[in-house]
Amino acid sequence: MAITPPAPPVHPVYVIGGGPGGLAVAAALRARGVRAVVLEKSDAVGASWRAHYDRLRLHTTRRLSALPGLRMPRSFGRWVARADVVRYLETYAEKHELEIVTGVEVHRIERDGADWVLHATGGRRLTGRAVVVATGYNHTPHLPEWPGRSTYDGAFVHARAYRNPGPYEGKDVLVVGIGNTGAEIAADLAGGGAARVRLAVRTVPHVVRRTTLGWPAQRSGILVRRLPVALVDRMGALLARFAAPDLTAHGLPRPDKGLATRQRQGAIPVQDVGLVDAVRAGKVEIVAAVEGFEDGKVVLADGSRIAPDAVIAATGYRRALEPLLGHLDVLDGRGLPVAHGARSPREAPGLYFTGFTNPISGMFRELALDAERIARRIARSAPKPSR
Repeated sequence: MAITPPAPPVHPVYVIGGGPGGLAVAAALRARGVRAVVLEKSDAVGASWRAHYDRLRLHTTRRLSALPGLRMPRSFGRWVARADVVRYLETYAEKHELEIVTGVEVHRIERDGADWVLHATGGRRLTGRAVVVATGYNHTPHLPEWPGRSTYDGAFVHARAYRNPGPYEGKDVLVVGIGNTGAEIAADLAGGGAARVRLAVRTVPHVVRRTTLGWPAQRSGILVRRLPVALVDRMGALLARFAAPDLTAHGLPRPDKGLATRQRQGAIPVQDVGLVDAVRAGKVEIVAAVEGFEDGKVVLADGSRIAPDAVIAATGYRRALEPLLGHLDVLDGRGLPVAHGARSPREAPGLYFTGFTNPISGMFRELALDAERIARRIARSAPKPSR
């Protein structure tokens, strides 16, 4: 009698990162009968959201920010608070009964025939049929190599460490960087008791209202995201004359590059959640970019020197993917994946990325769309477990 050899093991799909992108992919895979294991290096899902500053809210609407398979509760309001985002992610993982392993960090990914091998915490060697990297756009805090920073003896932190204005009450604070994080922290400090708040600006951003006559900026971003760049630049300039504040008299002139052009370069508009009023009222002062530090003072690009009590560097993040998979030739010159969503890099079939763009249409919305696309692609190729 012929003996049927045992079927080869069906390896799971490994999802690296337990943030919204990773959870969404895992849920979409599970809905299609594909086993997905989420590997999260911290002790809980949504680690980045747990670490954000207290007043943060989604800049996208609740209705357009839900992940696949679970709406956000109406009780969260239109602009969902940081703590509610964390609650939502916890509920999401429970509702979809996701398989999540916390306290495990993946250090390196390698190809092994048709499979992938993940080298992780504790000497683990995990084999997956496919891998989805969802470690996040804002992964590792970035600090410019400012000369003389060691001479500054005031309080110095990256924006990742900022929580609320309490520790800065009565102090002179310099915020460096006018992305959404820097702008919001500056406004938070101005309304929270800081004696003086200055905001150092290198490149003037597009500042837009979160809503105009009830119409959220996110919906405009969705409508124009596939239009030609030059057209969107012209539309944005025209709209700015009527809907965007002119802060030229306060040190923030109109940007010299169009909205879509800047977005292609990785800079999304700053949504006004208090900065405009604070600048107009003189509670936030715009100053030149930081060039370095000297004799305990901050040297600005216009040659002036200031001596704040504290510096908060809202200078962005790095994706930090090089140690994980830099050897696979799947990153571009900026350290970003060469393929995204349901497309795998040509030389790395079965390797997927989500959450490594900064779209004007909303990060959560794009993560949800990516999750469905990636899950469909994997489900078509991944073998189903025998029953």
